[in-house]
Amino acid sequence: MSSSWSGTGDPPPGTGPGPEPAPASPSGALEGARSYEEVQASPEFAALRRRFRRVVFPLSALFLAWYAAYVLLADYAHDFMGIRLGGSNITVGLLFGFGQFASTFIITTIYVRWANKRFDPAADELRHRIEGTP
Repeated sequence: MSSSWSGTGDPPPGTGPGPEPAPASPSGALEGARSYEEVQASPEFAALRRRFRRVVFPLSALFLAWYAAYVLLADYAHDFMGIRLGGSNITVGLLFGFGQFASTFIITTIYVRWANKRFDPAADELRHRIEGTP
């Protein structure tokens, strides 16, 4: 592979150690690393990130608190978790365990419905605006 660059001065475009910054496309969309930084610094992206965190952090904290309560009760409250309900073999601990599965599906359903209605449309709108697509 031969090159016409003699090794002095700046190398020809596209042959340097890093990628060339991508210019804006003809449609006005931003491209490359520069566009990522601009989008990340934009007020629209910050609002989208706040909206996401306002929902995801409380749901995560709620689930982690519920899970920690289950684990702590299972470890330190054997008598309570071993209470049989209605003279059957079903215990409070078993119901709490099934509650973990149920709460996982409930929280997931809540998040998916919220994301489909409120988050994804705003994210798609921002993406289309950045990419310059309709």
